[in-house]
Amino acid sequence: MRVIGVRRDDVFSPNCVEKDRAILQQTLDILRSEGWTTTLLDEYKLSLVDKADLYLTMARSKPALDVLNALEQEGRRVINRSVGVGNCQRRQLEKLMRKHGIPMPPENTGNGYWLKRGDAAAQSKDDVVYCRDENSLQKAIEAFHSRGIEDYVVSAHVKGDLLKFYGVTGGFFRYFYPTDDGDTKFGDEEINGCSHHFPFCEDDLRTDVERLARIVGLDIFGGDAIVNAQGEYFIIDFNDWPSFSRCRAEAAKAIAQLA
Repeated sequence: MRVIGVRRDDVFSPNCVEKDRAILQQTLDILRSEGWTTTLLDEYKLSLVDKADLYLTMARSKPALDVLNALEQEGRRVINRSVGVGNCQRRQLEKLMRKHGIPMPPENTGNGYWLKRGDAAAQSKDDVVYCRDENSLQKAIEAFHSRGIEDYVVSAHVKGDLLKFYGVTGGFFRYFYPTDDGDTKFGDEEINGCSHHFPFCEDDLRTDVERLARIVGLDIFGGDAIVNAQGEYFIIDFNDWPSFSRCRAEAAKAIAQLA
């Protein structure tokens, strides 16, 4: 049995290149110890001639997703599937969340806004911008336009605890408060301040996150949520195959069990 691990290009791993490499490599190491033949490829080098029984892929580029989609049409197993990765584009993701009643921030809270590029996951700090008011929001939109970004989404800022969650189909689910350990990608966590650890229903959050993963079409997933002082939670980000840096060993085992 052969598995190909498809490494995410650096441009899609802002400030997380080594972390993203580590979770994929650790998963492949487990599979190799179980008798699989493993190969690691960069996503832009993947082609239809690269045949395997399973593809574990972190790819996000259109060329790579097109190849993976073609392999899926051949009946090859691909995790995560190309359609699921495509559904994580923020514009599409927001539509799916709204359609299926996934808890999202309200349109306006009076506490500012977040502007995010809608055509892809963040590739730099400038792709996710906090705006304290509508005037700041308009300036940020103009800055997006100047960079050639015409597709974007706007959501209200919610005060509360920021938490990051990680999941794998089959039962793995963990969450952490990034301000507790200071491990941050862009430093945006500072806007909400230190976590108060407001009580909330953890089972409900897990249920909604796993339901969203099924809707989107992902087996390996993660994201962010805000929990306010009243114990309400709002999912503010959801994406394919995060780095699992806070729980890498456990996650690698869970991912390997999908094989």
